[in-house]
Amino acid sequence: MFRSWSSDARLDGKTVIITGANTGIGKETAIDLAKRGARIIMACRDTEKADAALKEVKGASGNQDVVTRRLDLADSKSIREFAENINKEEKQVNVLINNAGLMACPYGKTADGFEMQIGVNHLGHFLLTYLLLDLIKRSTPARIITISSMVHQFGTINLEDLNSEKNYDKQKAYAQSKLANILFTRSLAKKLEGTGVTTYAIHPGVVQTDLWRHMNIVLQVGLWLSKPLTKTTAQGAQTSIYCAVAPELETESGKYYSDCAPAKCSQAAMDDETAQRLWELSCKMLGITWE
Repeated sequence: MFRSWSSDARLDGKTVIITGANTGIGKETAIDLAKRGARIIMACRDTEKADAALKEVKGASGNQDVVTRRLDLADSKSIREFAENINKEEKQVNVLINNAGLMACPYGKTADGFEMQIGVNHLGHFLLTYLLLDLIKRSTPARIITISSMVHQFGTINLEDLNSEKNYDKQKAYAQSKLANILFTRSLAKKLEGTGVTTYAIHPGVVQTDLWRHMNIVLQVGLWLSKPLTKTTAQGAQTSIYCAVAPELETESGKYYSDCAPAKCSQAAMDDETAQRLWELSCKMLGITWE
């Protein structure tokens, strides 16, 4: 059962970046946070779809301080260009929502040669967060929210073959990337302790979005049959919104949330040794130094 949550908390004077904000829960999150008075930066790969969504967000929220910026998380060059422009143009970033993602897609590689799901869902957001972190630190109190999934419970981190080059199973690769999201959040929270920047990983629920388009027909039929138990995109956005605005979370960091409440994650998601090794490997793959 979906746990409802509401708050009249405002975000006037705050700036929020949402990746993948042109569709699904990203767009619903943008609408809600725009209604709360925030400046919204919709970071999207498809500029045409982003422009259409921009009109929708402005219309639904009544907030005209909403802009789109191009960001392709499958290309480190695009991520660096996006971050460079944000660091140059924006005075602050109070909330970063790492929302964009791919789910169970056929095998493919990013522009940098990473398996597409780990590349976009984990490494792309890892690099984006790294490049924006100094500005985020100057904007405290600030929050970083990363969308994971309950599917992380079926994941393992294959440090010897993170790119799934030896063996690829699209569901396992997705689960690995979602587990990586939680491990990243835990590690990031420790590294940011005392800075005024807090981090959260969330499971939005089983949401009616086009993310399911790559799933096999059996799972798609199962989803259709269970539709009464799934969430709308507006319901799926609630935990993202909760972690972005709830005053009581200001002193919480590094935890996993579902249905607007703390949730239990897998044992693998609490493995700090694997988290540290994944962190080091991610830095190596991206060619960055992040202590």
